[in-house]
Amino acid sequence: MTDNFPQLVPLARFDDRVATGLLDVTDDPAALDGTGFWAVVADFEGGLTCARFADVRPAGPHTVSSGRWRGPARDSWTSSLDHAAYTAGVRAIRDRIATGEVYQANLCRVLSAPLPDPGHGADVDALTRLLAHGNPAPYAGTIRLPGHRVEVATASPELFLARTGQTVRSGPIKGTGRTEADLLEKDYAENVMIVDLVRNDLGRVCGTGSVTVPDLCAVEKHPGLVHLVSTVEGELRPGAGWPELLDATFPPGSVTGAPKSSALRIIQELETAPRGPYCGAVGWVDADRREARLAVGIRTFWLDRDDPAGPQVRFGAGAGITWGSDPEGEWDETELKAARLLAIASAGTD
Repeated sequence: MTDNFPQLVPLARFDDRVATGLLDVTDDPAALDGTGFWAVVADFEGGLTCARFADVRPAGPHTVSSGRWRGPARDSWTSSLDHAAYTAGVRAIRDRIATGEVYQANLCRVLSAPLPDPGHGADVDALTRLLAHGNPAPYAGTIRLPGHRVEVATASPELFLARTGQTVRSGPIKGTGRTEADLLEKDYAENVMIVDLVRNDLGRVCGTGSVTVPDLCAVEKHPGLVHLVSTVEGELRPGAGWPELLDATFPPGSVTGAPKSSALRIIQELETAPRGPYCGAVGWVDADRREARLAVGIRTFWLDRDDPAGPQVRFGAGAGITWGSDPEGEWDETELKAARLLAIASAGTD
């Protein structure tokens, strides 16, 4: 443990409730089939943190005493892939598509900035409150486990997995524009491609014939942009629990590509920084009620207090690359996704 950890209690905050009183932490997904309320963070690279809390209650403005958020300077953010490297990566993926190795792959970059006040002005729960005002999102939340090196604030618009009993649902996003008029034929084709991937993933763990697509390519409006969103549902087969479900579906198809195995190999070759919780999963599991909601970890900030250069705040942005992709257009999409949230995080003082 470093000296930069503030004295903040572990907590998880989602929707209208906050969880405190940390009981235990595990990396075993089978624990999610047991009892209790769990906060869950899964790194894109496969690391899993499940934290069980004793007390879950309605969240209010003064429910839990939180710290402050003092954001980095707007010009202090650096990117793991600069403009030239990112557009070169887009061209490389198009070459792989031309040879038939992959149909689509998500290319991402990680943006980092030094924390100006890591000891007293770096509370991700305070950042979550700022994001809620400036960029409200359906799957916003905080998971703060400083002693376990998990400090995540998410404003995710994308559902990875919702579960009620044996019914599971996913809401993959593919296609982004400033307005609906900006959405291209490529965006719709990409969405359908990823829906097929998610159907196949759920089909590995759901009953035969139970996987359906209730909504295909619906347009959703979010602050500053629009997304194409589809819905895929299925019924888990008898005996299938969280280990089987995560094994079949993770990492999320919308942030990998198709075929997933080929896309993951290309991502490893082209990206220069680990994604961490970005493009992983962030959310909660209520094992007692057999309910859960995990978001895809996009529009997500996380703290890295162990960087040799000093404590950092990180944020990821990416785009799905197809044969119809324009390298400059894909770079612009990552800029669009990042701009609003980086401005909030940089301006914030809570």
